[in-house]
Amino acid sequence: MTDFLTPSHLAGRTAAALDAAVAAGRDLGLTVTGARVLHDLFSVVVHLAPAPVVARVPTVLPPRTDLGFLARRQQAELDVSQWLADRGTPVIPPSPLVPREPVQRDGFSITFWQFVEEKQDKEPDYAANAESVADLHAAMRAYPGELEFLSAAEPHFVTESLALLEEHPGLVDPADLDRARREWQVLEPLVRSRAAFENAFPGIDLQPVHGDSPPANIFAGVDGDLYSDFELVTLGPVEWDLAALGAECESAYNRGAERNGMRPLNQDVMAFVNAVGMLRVIAVHALVPQLPVLAEYVKPAVDQWRTMPFAGGVAG
Repeated sequence: MTDFLTPSHLAGRTAAALDAAVAAGRDLGLTVTGARVLHDLFSVVVHLAPAPVVARVPTVLPPRTDLGFLARRQQAELDVSQWLADRGTPVIPPSPLVPREPVQRDGFSITFWQFVEEKQDKEPDYAANAESVADLHAAMRAYPGELEFLSAAEPHFVTESLALLEEHPGLVDPADLDRARREWQVLEPLVRSRAAFENAFPGIDLQPVHGDSPPANIFAGVDGDLYSDFELVTLGPVEWDLAALGAECESAYNRGAERNGMRPLNQDVMAFVNAVGMLRVIAVHALVPQLPVLAEYVKPAVDQWRTMPFAGGVAG
């Protein structure tokens, strides 16, 4: 039997993350008297008011996540965000009031960001956002830091989650889990090996990309839109950042790519990244006990996946 966190357990986790963020901020010399939670899903995001600083505390993580690994990923996010900000790219930058590095406190790994006032009444325009992602890709191409190939796909998480789901029946329909495991046998080698990917998709260039659906992670600030949440920044094909967003967003991105003198999206690579993205949706069911609301969030994607070609049509 799988134990799900109760509302009281979830509230306790949020409170613990809030307390850790406040304590870490004060240890860094910030004045924090009116901290408030801005967002709480996979991470607890806290405005350390009155300091103009936001702390982000990841709370829903794969089982056995090593805090050292998480901190390395967070450091890459901080470095990329600062590099982009220094070059005038509209991003939410790390806070200049504290050292640009993760802080571990009370079992959490915390990063600190500049507070930006949100334009509350603005509805997201995903097509316009997708077109602007080409501008972000153009800016990221010259990033000099070292990034792992398709680390955003989190292959270890997918492999371990599919195994965990087998041990805990009820989280995923058995027929869906069987298909997911067979698809992963086809797709995993292309995710784990740059050489295998390049052999399967010759001529597709790789570059630094956002890693986590940037059209859905554009922050509507009162002074303009800002790219945000580079937690999964990675080296990969630009198609990765458009996975599962559909034809309208793909066409919008291609308009932005043409404006920037970049290639259009390759449909074979889109089929591949869409298939990998759907397997991540299946894998995320392993996190449902930590965040029960996820089951309803991902249901439409699972229904869509059942209608898609096996492994995106990639030959095994």
